[in-house]
Amino acid sequence: MGVKGLQSFMDRCCPEACVSVNLREMSRQHAAKRQTGCTTTANMCFPSHHDPHLLWMVWPACATGTRVKTGCVGGSGGSNGWAEGLVEAFSSAGIRLVFFFDGVVEEQKRREWVKRRCRVNGEISKLFRHIKAQGEQPGRELFCLPSGLATFHTLCSQVTGQEVFCSVREADYEIASYARQHGSMGILGQDSDFIIYDSAPCFSVAKLRITASPTVMYDRQRLCQNHRTDCCPATTAGLSPRDRQTPQHTLVLPRGRWYGCIPPRELCVGQRGARDWLIPQTLNLSAASQRATEERRSLLFTTWRGSYSALVTSLHLPLPLKKHVSSEILKACREKHVAAEGFMVYSVLCEGVIECSNTLEDEEDTELLPQALVYKPCRQRIYGLLLFNGHEGSRVDLPAIREWFVYAGNALKEPDMVHPVPISLQYNQPVLDLLWFGNGPEVSSLRLKSFLSMFDCQELSELYGAVEDSLLAALCLVTYIALQEDCDAYLSQAVCLRLKSQKELQHIKLPFLCSRAVQLGSLYVRGLAHLLGANCASGGPLPGTSLMPWSSFDGRLFHSKYLLAHSGSDNTVLLDRDPFCLSQFLCLREKLTETCRKRGRVLQSRPKAPQQAPGPPNRDRHTGETKD
Repeated sequence: MGVKGLQSFMDRCCPEACVSVNLREMSRQHAAKRQTGCTTTANMCFPSHHDPHLLWMVWPACATGTRVKTGCVGGSGGSNGWAEGLVEAFSSAGIRLVFFFDGVVEEQKRREWVKRRCRVNGEISKLFRHIKAQGEQPGRELFCLPSGLATFHTLCSQVTGQEVFCSVREADYEIASYARQHGSMGILGQDSDFIIYDSAPCFSVAKLRITASPTVMYDRQRLCQNHRTDCCPATTAGLSPRDRQTPQHTLVLPRGRWYGCIPPRELCVGQRGARDWLIPQTLNLSAASQRATEERRSLLFTTWRGSYSALVTSLHLPLPLKKHVSSEILKACREKHVAAEGFMVYSVLCEGVIECSNTLEDEEDTELLPQALVYKPCRQRIYGLLLFNGHEGSRVDLPAIREWFVYAGNALKEPDMVHPVPISLQYNQPVLDLLWFGNGPEVSSLRLKSFLSMFDCQELSELYGAVEDSLLAALCLVTYIALQEDCDAYLSQAVCLRLKSQKELQHIKLPFLCSRAVQLGSLYVRGLAHLLGANCASGGPLPGTSLMPWSSFDGRLFHSKYLLAHSGSDNTVLLDRDPFCLSQFLCLREKLTETCRKRGRVLQSRPKAPQQAPGPPNRDRHTGETKD
């Protein structure tokens, strides 16, 4: 929730409450104060959010957004080296990071969520117009986060060995509670809630510099003192000593409590209104003092309202769809969600609602369907597995899932009601319990079958164990998409990726950018998220690491393969003239063609020359470098 404008207010009006600190030095001081026998590594809560503009944990180097790799092209996939570097930087300072992610979008915040999504849609439209007009990567002023970033950074954080949590309510409240209970060194974020709550110190991630670890700490005690010094003398001028004592005490105590604590319930449910707690009505103030006091009172009332909302939210957990799943499944579902290991299933089973933020899609390109519609059949089968529990019984009373997916033409005034579709697994017992808790070869086979059934790719089970899990996942996804000539670009980059170093990927030169390739890259990454959801629902037939973007996809590499495939290059060139890569590519493509033929889809080879924008002058069309 927070208080809008509180941090900027502190920066402008309370500079003494914005203390420059060095996290390395604070870590040493914090460790020295801890009791004997406790770890000497400081705990730093590092909140993160699904909202792109609040996704600070990815690369907290600037205040305007998150930059990962190189924006709309390179940021669509690739290595997770950024996370390792981030963790290493803090570890060298003796700080252990604990990551928190928003696990839900609460209904009282839905209107703001929709408002932000609409604003980002406008930014994405500008980005695509720039690419089509200039044929190059836009600058920082048009930067948009890569699609699927929030989904995979949750798991990327786990790969680095850090603690990761997903919230089941307002994440800020859980973060503050965790930091307080565990004596954390501080909270690194950009939310004013952390200034309000009586928890660990709040550090600015926008002003953080990773190398030397300087940043700004928002000192809530100095903020309270500033209000007291600034407000009390003016409001008590002209009053008798007796009259000064009571009003001044009434003025300061509640404000100090609200700025310095997680809201006590007795204040939230008290008989008096919030404004009465903050400013006594008996003061005889001048007009100027009244205006100044009212501004402060408005700020403090907003603080109270945000804190109260966070508390109320924590007391009302969502009601799950109890009659469709067992209590054991619900318990496991919540545990997986909190541990950031149960993507999609918690939202479906315990909320009955799922959302997907903005995707890099060109709303003016009517040839390509939005990813929300491309993967809708897959989601329906995932819902079917979770709610039908493996049976093809009656659909009576089976609820539709409310989907808040951002795509062209969807005004987001209300959710799309999407009905589950059952898949046939031919079992007489509740299959979900068997998939999640069962053991043995038969159960393993059932998990793989259910996973592939979500994408209508059951025939691909023959390749399980014969090819790498990441390639099996890539083939499953490409078979599902089956966008004719684009399949060559998808498969070739998946095969070649495993032989590319991070340095090689970063130095791929693109003659120009194609807007269609950018959108297809985002489509693939969104598909990986659906693979992850299907894998979770099926009990995990594939290791989660094989479904990560850096295992089968890189934005720049895909873009280069797309341009080659559509320029008429033969397979030898497309596969980097590597015999092993070519052999594996042909094997995968043969299986793809066979599967699509059985579904009545015939893959065709129709190279489509990408539209090349004029681009800026003096740019080399082959290397992408600027000429002298």
